Amino acid sequence: MKILIGTHNRAKTKAVQTIASIYYPNAIFENKEVPSLVSDQPMSQEETRQGAINRAKQLMVDSEEAVFGIGLEGGVQVIDGQMYICNWGALVTQKGDVFTATGAGVPLPAEIAEQLIAGAELGPIMDVYSNKNGIRHEEGAIGVFSSGFVNRSAMFEHIMLLLIGQFVFSNKLK
Repeated sequence: MKILIGTHNRAKTKAVQTIASIYYPNAIFENKEVPSLVSDQPMSQEETRQGAINRAKQLMVDSEEAVFGIGLEGGVQVIDGQMYICNWGALVTQKGDVFTATGAGVPLPAEIAEQLIAGAELGPIMDVYSNKNGIRHEEGAIGVFSSGFVNRSAMFEHIMLLLIGQFVFSNKLK
């Protein structure tokens, strides 16, 4: 069984492999860099969700051997004047079925939100804010602002559980 992952991001890859391996212990994983076809920094739930779907769909275009492709996308959204992290995942099957799920979010400090509104991306902002390189591959902003209680991989693991749960459930109906 082959599962495609639409990124080389370590946190996202770890989440997909950790959860999918529970249900599909013999799975072979293949990472492919595919564009989200949305902004580099998605600024709404809708745009973030669409980025995840776009990644997953592109994975399956030329693949005849993969059972499904996974697209994961991080973004931000504003609610009542407060900017929050948002995250989405999509699972697309060989037949073209699309399953989506969303994950946890936490508010961002105003100084980070201001930079995002000005056009910057969250990953590089967080590298400077945390004085670390490649934070998007490790704990992510959610890890920083949750004091390490939830890291980026764990957040995407939750989304993966929801995606695979929907996929398994849909197969029971057939």
